[in-house]
Parts: sequence; structure tokens; C-alpha cells
Amino acid sequence: MANNSFHVLRSRYSSSLKEFIASPRTFEILDRVPADPTSVPLSTHNARSLFVLDSSFNPPSAAHLDIASSALEESPRSSRLLLLLATQNADKPAKPASFEDRLLMMSLFAQELRIHLQSSLPSLPSADIPHIDIGVTKKPYFVDKAAAIELSEEYPKGLEQIHLTGYDTLIRIFNPKYYPPAHTLQPLEPFLSRHRLRVTTRPDDEWGDRKEQEDYLRNLAQGGREQEGGKREWAERIELVQGHKVDKTPVSSTRARTAAQSKDDKLLHSLVPAAVGSYIISQDLYHES
Repeated sequence: MANNSFHVLRSRYSSSLKEFIASPRTFEILDRVPADPTSVPLSTHNARSLFVLDSSFNPPSAAHLDIASSALEESPRSSRLLLLLATQNADKPAKPASFEDRLLMMSLFAQELRIHLQSSLPSLPSADIPHIDIGVTKKPYFVDKAAAIELSEEYPKGLEQIHLTGYDTLIRIFNPKYYPPAHTLQPLEPFLSRHRLRVTTRPDDEWGDRKEQEDYLRNLAQGGREQEGGKREWAERIELVQGHKVDKTPVSSTRARTAAQSKDDKLLHSLVPAAVGSYIISQDLYHES
């Protein structure tokens, strides 16, 4: 994509984002990949589940691609993916990359993900490669984001959401401090009674090995969180999976920003999809982060 095309797309995202922020809407789809000029409803794609990858995408990383591709490869004909960006994040300020730049990188990420799926699923017709939506929400908290998606009527009523997260995000979801004023896990009930979590394990020094992460879920299943309002049956709605790149160098958006700041292009390209890395370099993103 040439710089002129970047400028046009970035301007369109900027305009759409301003309109969304000024509106009463709490969730909106700003783009679809591939573009869908006929606005074909999701129901015509026979999707039975909506995978949701909710992140700051600052920038989209190879870990994001791993999480999304491993999910879509399991049920490509019956699923769709939503890349979700919160314009009011509970923990992270809107820097160093602007929302417009992040949306553009999400678009590049979506295109690269579909190319990856065509390669990993060679027997799947191109028409059956899952479509990817790029959405924004004003809701900062997980359960409220899911509710906003449900209420938006962008998707068929009753469609099951499967939120794709890393293990570190699971820990935050089950932290009572995010659910005032009672600070219990009870607000998770509406979500976990209808939707699911697909959690990629993240074995490292900070989060423990795979067994420790499995024990965390086992503790929920055995009633270890009941005093906080956590229900045993919720464990059945949470799937722990192992990512593709468990033997590789740890990947994170933070490491990608550091690589961009230090102008280490080789390291950057190992941490983010190729098109995203090229955009970061061409626009000199994160040089002041």
C-alpha cells in the first residue's frame, strides 16, 4: 500500500472515529476486510460464532496473529473475527500511536491474517476465508464491551462471542478491582452464561509455567473463587490453548515499540506482521515513545 493510500485510509478512519466519538453509540464497525460494498449481513456467511480480539493494537503483533489464526483455523467456515479497539481504555492512555494509526495497522494486520489463513488452509476456497471486522468501543471494561457488541445489532441476535485473550488478560478479567462498587466477580455472570473465553497460555517468569496456569483455571472449577462471586461452572466456558510459537522469543507490543524506537528493523519485523512493520518504519512511529 503506497503512502498516498495510507493517507486516504488514515483520513477516512479519522473522520469515522470523530463521528463515532461524538455519537451516543458505544460500539461501531468502522471497516471490514475484505471490503463489503454490498453490506452483506453476517448471517448470510453462516457464522455460528464471533471471535473477538480486543487489544490496544499498539502495534498489532505476531502474538496477536498467532492467537487469531489458531482460533480461526479450527472453524474457518463457521466463524468471523472482530478486531476491537477501545477508545477509552481502563489502563492505557492513547499514546504513543494515535487511534488513526492503530486502525490503519489493524487493517494491514487483517489483510495479512487472511493471507496467512489462505496459506495454512490451502484446501479452503478463498470465498470461505473468514471475514474480519474492525470495530471501536467507548467501553473500557471487558464485560461492558461484550454487552455493547450484543446490543449494537451489527451481528445476529444470540451469536456466541468467543473472546481471544492471553493468560495475562485472563488474570485481569478475574481481578475484582475492575468491578466496583462491590468489587466481586458477579458482573461476569451475564457474559460467561452466554459467551466464552479462549485463552492462550503465556508461560514465562512473570506468569508461571503451563501447569501453574492450568491450576489457576482448576482452582475456579473447584470453587476457589466462590467467596469473590466466581462460579465453578464458569471454568467450562474457558478454554486454555497453547500458542504456535511457544519456542520462540517472547513477543509483545511493548518489545515492538522498543525495537521501533531503537531503529532495530530486523527485530521489529520478527515481532510484528510484515505489513505492520513496514508501516511503522515508513511513518516513523514510536520514535518518541
